Amino acid sequence: MIRIVKMVFKPEMIEKFLTNFQNDKQKIRNFEGVEHLELLQDKVNKNCYFTYSKWKSPDHLENYRNSDLFKGIWSVTKPMFAEKAQAWSVDSIEKLL
Repeated sequence: MIRIVKMVFKPEMIEKFLTNFQNDKQKIRNFEGVEHLELLQDKVNKNCYFTYSKWKSPDHLENYRNSDLFKGIWSVTKPMFAEKAQAWSVDSIEKLL
């Protein structure tokens, strides 16, 4: 399962977000069920970031979303947003390499 989260930050909060992400990324990546974690930045809107993560199952994602780790990260990150975050859970149908 793939999870894509779109986050648009207040310009003055970007550095803080990036620092926090650097501090937390291994904790997130090492959480049970996480197979891949990637941070992306929009080419045009430099305040817009996406996380792209792969999970073993929807239950693994839910366990993370209910964890103290997620709650701590989200409580710090959420006030930095310029607009409400958006999230999609999707399945890969086909992959060409």
